[in-house]
Amino acid sequence: MSNDQNLSNHVRYHTPFHKVGFPLITIYLVWSIWLLLRHPAIENVMNLVLIAALVVTFTLTRTYSLKVQDRLIRLEEQLRFQRVLPAELASRAATIPVPFLVALRFAPDEELAELVTQTLEQKFSKPIEVKKAIRNWRADYWRV
Repeated sequence: MSNDQNLSNHVRYHTPFHKVGFPLITIYLVWSIWLLLRHPAIENVMNLVLIAALVVTFTLTRTYSLKVQDRLIRLEEQLRFQRVLPAELASRAATIPVPFLVALRFAPDEELAELVTQTLEQKFSKPIEVKKAIRNWRADYWRV
């Protein structure tokens, strides 16, 4: 993979989830609702209950994996802060909310101190603003 990731192309769509699983689950949910409305029967109610359980399971598996990735990014960034930033700034950076840490992972070491300071001073109201402030993008191809 080339190292040309940037703000406009960094969002990753996971094909098995977004282009296969999600459409199939959605089609099955719509079909189950249609079937129940056309032919009210206990079997069709149970079919809708089953697809509801699948939707919950499908959604939670994605949510949980992203939560774990956020925790790992938080740990990686805290270690990077200790390595790259002055001790006082690194300790203050521990209070940065996770969504902003996730955005800061794209900042190269040279820009990190400035962006962490601006984040702590609440110059950014949303994580996307941190990403927009990055001049030299540091690619992250590991997030799913």
